[in-house]
Amino acid sequence: MFGLNRAEVIGRLGADATVNHLTNGGRVANMSIATDESYIDRNSGNKEDRTEWHRVVTFQPGLIDMLEKHARKGRLVYVSGTLQTRRWRKNGEESDRFSTEIRLAPGGRVQFLDKPNGANGSAAAQGTTEAPAATQDTVDSDIPF
Repeated sequence: MFGLNRAEVIGRLGADATVNHLTNGGRVANMSIATDESYIDRNSGNKEDRTEWHRVVTFQPGLIDMLEKHARKGRLVYVSGTLQTRRWRKNGEESDRFSTEIRLAPGGRVQFLDKPNGANGSAAAQGTTEAPAATQDTVDSDIPF
């Protein structure tokens, strides 16, 4: 059996990354990334803009540390990971809820495409972290700002 599960997104962070502590002692980081698309409406002929929101999640400790420091609302970011759909049910509800997210596991990647203050950065000023190499020491040395 063969398959490919890869998702790549470039967009702006809708909020600062959030980090939560799990009951098992681990942590999870979540981000929400907005991508914009323009198209011409067939009926009216007008240009329309549409924003799509993408949820991103990681359990990688070094990547979480980096996101805590640098993932701020409005930053332009590239992420590459896999799609994962979770199912859960809230207490008192009869139907399941679903959420599809981009999961940054080993092999996933986060790259900031601008400088932290929001100014456009050159390629030399970009910070890149791949999930498998994401430890505190390597994350700090990979990000030049």
